[in-house]
Amino acid sequence: MRLLDQLRRRGHRVSVWLEDDEGRHAKETAAVTRRSFGEFFAGGDLELHTDLDDWTGADVVLATGWQTVARSLLLSEVGARAYLVQDHEPDFYGASSEALWAADTYRRGLHCIAASEWLAELLRSRYDASASHFDLGVDHDVYRPPAERSDERATLVFYARAVTPRRAVPLGLLALSELSRRRPEAEIVLFGESAPVACDFASRDLGVLPAGELAELYARATVGMVLSLTNPSLIGLEMMACGLACVELASDSMVASFGNDGPLELAQPDPLAMCEALERLLDDPARRSRTAVAGLKLAATRTWPRAAEQVEQGLQAAISLRGSEARDHRARR
Repeated sequence: MRLLDQLRRRGHRVSVWLEDDEGRHAKETAAVTRRSFGEFFAGGDLELHTDLDDWTGADVVLATGWQTVARSLLLSEVGARAYLVQDHEPDFYGASSEALWAADTYRRGLHCIAASEWLAELLRSRYDASASHFDLGVDHDVYRPPAERSDERATLVFYARAVTPRRAVPLGLLALSELSRRRPEAEIVLFGESAPVACDFASRDLGVLPAGELAELYARATVGMVLSLTNPSLIGLEMMACGLACVELASDSMVASFGNDGPLELAQPDPLAMCEALERLLDDPARRSRTAVAGLKLAATRTWPRAAEQVEQGLQAAISLRGSEARDHRARR
């Protein structure tokens, strides 16, 4: 929604069309669906259609998840079609029909606009897809470094969104259990999950927080931890924008996106290695400061207007690809 709003600000006419494949809104009125859309996604300024009955065509159709690709391919009066790939969605499933269907959407000829350079390269190499990328942005009006950070008590914050398996929460909890055993004086704060997260160590669980309270949490913390098994998380960028040194997994996506010696403390996916990475930042203020400064420098380049500009370039690539295909078809005739 941030990207679509920025595209609207850049002068494009943008509308959102709901593909309710799971029937989540089937018993709602259109007014109720639009209200929840505005509240949940902060999309009140965007034009939302709750079905496709009044579809009249578009210069470009942008699929936004694997479940929307089939419909986007069937819509009429379309100049070009593109695919906003926000993560490698086959990894969201075990061996299943859904995993097969998600993977197949990358082979359907849509130009993919991927949410990282790593993801774009994966789409090109594994699926032979046409792909460009954009960099996730940060709302710098909300996420910014504090005037000063207290060092009175070591505080570690962990993005414990357990409902999302790619956040590797059980792995993080094992690392924190060991950290708590070694450093019982450290305060451990969990956030991101609506229900309490079960763990065997003392912690505070803050649940799901609004953006402003998240920024305040990052400003008070000593070290943050976010774990990404697929595409890099926006949470880590927002922590960096608040000047918080972070631990992440040394996954393929994170190494490709930030480097081994970049603005994150990367750790192998082993609880002891992760605990030691946290301790390195807690024990070494100079290292922690260097990591935080590098994170601030990178986050400063990540804005939503810049991300929308990159997406706009991807949409132009989709239009060019469609034009090239039309010329090739005429040539074959």
